[in-house]
Amino acid sequence: MISRLLVANRGEIARRVFATCRALGVETVAVHSDADAAEPFVGEADQAVRLPGATPAETYLRVDSILDAARRSGADAVHPGYGFLAENAEFAAAVTDAGLTWVGPPAKVIAVMGDKLAAKALLAEAGVPMLPSWTDADEIIDFPVLVKASAGGGGRGMRIVRDAAGLTEAVASARREAAAAFGDGTVFIERYVERGRHVEVQIFGDAHGRVVALGDRECSIQRRHQKIVEEAPAVVPERVRAALHEAAVAAGRAVDYLGAGTVEFLLAPGGEFFFLEMNTRLQVEHPVTELCTGLDLVGLQLLVAEGEPLPADLPTSTGHAIEVRLCAEDAGSGWRPATGTLHRFAVPQVAAEFGGLAGPGLRLDSGVVAGSVVGVHYDSMLAKLIAWGRTRAEATRLLATALARAELHGVTTNRDLLVRVLRGPAFAAVEIDTGFLDRHPEVFAPLLPADRLPLAALAAALASAAGRRAAARVLAGLPSGWRNVPAVPQVTRFAGPDGEIEVRYRLDRTGGLAEWSTDPTVADPTVALVEAAPDRVVLDVDGVRRAYRVHRVGSAVFVDGPDGAASLTELPRLPLPVAEVAAGSLLAPLPGAVTRVHVRVGQRVTAGDPLLTLEAMKLEHPVLAPTDGVVAELPVPAGGQVRTGAVLAVIDN
Repeated sequence: MISRLLVANRGEIARRVFATCRALGVETVAVHSDADAAEPFVGEADQAVRLPGATPAETYLRVDSILDAARRSGADAVHPGYGFLAENAEFAAAVTDAGLTWVGPPAKVIAVMGDKLAAKALLAEAGVPMLPSWTDADEIIDFPVLVKASAGGGGRGMRIVRDAAGLTEAVASARREAAAAFGDGTVFIERYVERGRHVEVQIFGDAHGRVVALGDRECSIQRRHQKIVEEAPAVVPERVRAALHEAAVAAGRAVDYLGAGTVEFLLAPGGEFFFLEMNTRLQVEHPVTELCTGLDLVGLQLLVAEGEPLPADLPTSTGHAIEVRLCAEDAGSGWRPATGTLHRFAVPQVAAEFGGLAGPGLRLDSGVVAGSVVGVHYDSMLAKLIAWGRTRAEATRLLATALARAELHGVTTNRDLLVRVLRGPAFAAVEIDTGFLDRHPEVFAPLLPADRLPLAALAAALASAAGRRAAARVLAGLPSGWRNVPAVPQVTRFAGPDGEIEVRYRLDRTGGLAEWSTDPTVADPTVALVEAAPDRVVLDVDGVRRAYRVHRVGSAVFVDGPDGAASLTELPRLPLPVAEVAAGSLLAPLPGAVTRVHVRVGQRVTAGDPLLTLEAMKLEHPVLAPTDGVVAELPVPAGGQVRTGAVLAVIDN
C-alpha cells in the first residue's frame, strides 16, 4: 500500500490530492519552486522539498530533482497531478524504474496517447470514429481546418484556419507555442467542424483488465480552445451517450488502460461524433463527475495504483454539476493575463473544498487564498467553483449567484464573463458549442452597468470619509467636512475602469447626504445615506435600499454591490509629478518576454498590424498597432524581458 505520496505538481491540484490523502491516512510530500514557497499547497503537505531551477516554471519539469525529492522525503509513490509531467512517458518510466509507485497509466500507454497522430491511427483500428487529418499542409484543399499540437493539450498550439492564406503563419505560430509548452513543436491538421461541441467521457481502468465509463461531461464553452465552463452530464440524447461511452471504453481497452483517463470527442450538430484525443491523467474538470457519482476519483487512482480492482458496483450519475474556471485574466482585453496580489478571495455559501459535498451546494477547489501573489510563471487559473443541483437549472442559478457575490480583490478575473454566460438564455437553452464566445459578445460586458458606477464611487468616497472620522483624534463624532454654514462640497477623485470619476458630496449636521454628483451634466438618482462605515455603506436609491461592501488596501478601493463589483483607485488631492511617456508609446500590459519583433524602425504600419509578440503565462499575446503611423522606436529586442508598463514601441502619427 502507498504510505507516503509525493505530488509532482503545484497549486490547486496538489491541494486536491492532499485532501484525499488526508482522508485515507496517506502522508504527503510537496515539491515547490522558490516562487511558491509560501503558497497554500506547500503548507498543507506533511513534508515539502524545494526544487532548484533557473525559472519557477522549469523547476517542476526537472525529473532528476523530483526523484531526488522523493528519495530524501521517503516517499514511496508519485502522483503527477495534471499538466507539467502528468503526460510525460519518460517521467512515468523514471518513477517506476526508481522503485516508486506511479499513480497513472503505464509509460507505454502515455507514450502512445501522447502522440496524437499515433493515437488516432491506433484507435481508428479499434473502431473509434476519426476526423480526416493531414501532416502536409499542401494536401489541404478544403477549409476551415484546425492546426493542433501532436504532443500536448489544453488548447496550446491550436489554431483555426479558414483560408489558405493564413495557413503558413498558423502552422508556424502553433509550432512555436507547442515547442514552448511541451518541448515538441510537431503539429498536424484536422478538418474543423463548425458548431461542434466538445464532449468527453471519464474512463477508469484497473490492473485486472476492467475498463469502465464513469459518465460524460460537456466542455464546449472555451476560450483560446481552453475550457472555462464544464458540466456533467452532457445534455445529449441517450443513444448518443451510450455510443460515446462505448467508443471511450473501446479506446481504453485498445491500450490496456490503467487509472483515470479522459477520452475527448467532437460532437457534430447532427449527432455524429469524432475522436479528438485521450488525456492520460486526471482532468481539471473531474469534480463535476465526482459530484454526480459520489466517487472520489483521486481515491480511485490510488486504489488501482496499489493493484486493487475497481469496485464491482460503481454508482450511476445523478443530478447535474457545473464547474467554472476562475482565471486571472481580462476577458474584455483579448484574455490578457493579470497579475498582482489577491487581497481578498471570498466566495459565499461554499459547503465543501476539494470534495465531500453531500446534496445540493457549492464546492471550491482553489490554488490560492487571500494574500496569494499571482505572477506570470504559471497558468492563469486561480480556482474552480462547482455547483451540484438536482437539475441543470438549479445548479446554474446557485453557481451564478455565488460567483456574482464573491469578493475577488486585487487581481482582474473572468468572473463577470462567467456569470453572464451562466445567466444567458443561450446557456439555459443548451445552445452551446466551441464557438459560443465568438457569437455572444454580450457576455464580455462587465456586470456593473456604467450608470451604476457612480453609486459605487459614492459608496467608496463615503466609506473613506467614515474611515477618516473613525481614526480622528478630535471631534470624531462630527460628520466629515461639516461646516456650520454650508460651503463647497467635498471632492474625492478615483481612477476607474474608463477614466477618472470625481465624486462631489456634502453631509448635513446629522451626517445625512445633503447633495452629491459625479457629472454636473447628468441627473444623478435621488440618494439618501442610511449607514456609512469604513467597510460598509448603505444607500437608499430612489426608494430602494442598496448595501455596498467596501474594502480598502492603500489607495485601492474595492466595492461590491448588488449590481456588480468595481475596482477603483483613490487619487491624491495633490498628485506628485511623474515622468512623461513619449506620445504614441505602447506599454507592456504585464511582465513577460518579447519572443518576436515583426516590424522595424521606420516602417509604416496601420491600426491592428502586429508589432511584436509577448509571451506570458505560457501563452503568446500579440501586441498590435493602436493606430496608423510610423514605427519610431523598438527599445526591446526579441528575447528581451519586460516589466509591466515598459515601453515596447513608439508609433509616430
